Amino acid sequence: MLMQGIRYEKLNFLTSSFSFFQSGIGMREISLDRLRTLVTIVDHRSFADAARVLHLSAPTVSLHIQELEERIGAPLLSRKRGHVHPTAIGETLLKKARHLLADAGQALDDVRRQVQGLEGRVRLGASTGAIANLLPRALEALGRQHPAIDVQITVLTSQGTLGRLAEGSLDIGLVALPQPTMTGLLIKPWRRDPVMAFIPAQWKCPARVTASWLAAKPLVLNDSTTRLSQLSTEWFAAAGHHPAPRIQLNYNDAIRSLVAAGYGAALLPHEAATPSHDPRIVMRPLRPALWRRLGIAHRAGRVESSTQHVLDILWDLRVV
Repeated sequence: MLMQGIRYEKLNFLTSSFSFFQSGIGMREISLDRLRTLVTIVDHRSFADAARVLHLSAPTVSLHIQELEERIGAPLLSRKRGHVHPTAIGETLLKKARHLLADAGQALDDVRRQVQGLEGRVRLGASTGAIANLLPRALEALGRQHPAIDVQITVLTSQGTLGRLAEGSLDIGLVALPQPTMTGLLIKPWRRDPVMAFIPAQWKCPARVTASWLAAKPLVLNDSTTRLSQLSTEWFAAAGHHPAPRIQLNYNDAIRSLVAAGYGAALLPHEAATPSHDPRIVMRPLRPALWRRLGIAHRAGRVESSTQHVLDILWDLRVV
């Protein structure tokens, strides 16, 4: 899964090889077709056979070699006893030509595989909560189905993700909903997960937790830059409470660790498929219920095949 979509090093090699020719023998450019003709003639030791293999006329094959020799300023081939052999200079060019043709073919094959979605690079932005609790399942499925697709993940807030999508430096974003309409971006509902009260197990708590009960307890909440913080503030405010948390973090696993240590209670989303929690933590539903909604965002228009494969797997985790 961690393979690169396009082997840029091969394209760089092609560029450096052309530069070598330019600086070494004063050539303005070299045509891969001409180099292919040279290699084919030497491999078959015949102009006529090369013309047949390349589906070219005999005069065209001769013209290719003539053009190469004129640009280099020296003969590349010699005929002896009815066979064609490379000259010393021809051998030097031949060695480079084989590398160039092989790497050009590989580069085109790599690009073709990316166009077909067989491999590629997909850049994804998401919050720490989504990365920790939702993406591992998607990445595991992607690894089974499309092992040559490399997903590069960046930890971002929803606003940061949308900004990076708009500028073109991300391909997919997992963002909190609702979000305003943004030109050039598609944002579709993806998941609707309940927000639960995460409470130290040693506390006595009701079967359903209200804002009034929770506001009187020490709290560990998400920081104010997150959508979950806004949801929590609105939930408390609807009951007339404005509690001040002991600490605010933007990392849900750290929040859970503090709850497990008895430092305070927290409001966190609970994904149905999330593994069982630390026995030092008790989860309770809220009254009234509170939901965390996430969406999948990507740029409008044509979607590359590798990006579409990732989108398809993410949609399999859809809960709305």
